Amino acid sequence: MTLHFSNPQGLSSPPTYSHVVEVNGPHRTVYIAGQTGADAGGKVAQGFRAQAVQVMENLKIALASVGGGFEHVVKINNYLSDIDANAAEFREVRAKYFNKSALPASTLVQVARLANPAFLLEVEAIAVLPPKAG
Repeated sequence: MTLHFSNPQGLSSPPTYSHVVEVNGPHRTVYIAGQTGADAGGKVAQGFRAQAVQVMENLKIALASVGGGFEHVVKINNYLSDIDANAAEFREVRAKYFNKSALPASTLVQVARLANPAFLLEVEAIAVLPPKAG
């Protein structure tokens, strides 16, 4: 399986995501539900940065559960309750988890509210991994 991340000529070259991610060869596609700033016990982290870190740590756990990592993520959808106040900080936290040479396709939108009013963001992901051995 090979993944090719690109920003085709004629499109901008964003520093935080790829416009196109192409997957070739046998693979497994994994869909990860929206992850929030709550830990395994349901405790919601306080403040935007703490929630953003918890979201990424939750994604890391979900990816590891299928034998993957952030390098396998090909698409993320990011939902923030306040883009103006938090987008830059979110991008800063997210950048610590993704390899700059293999950034997933990404969508960032502002939403009026998430499932729990304490949640400030939610991130869902699609990952592509090699087939399982055996």
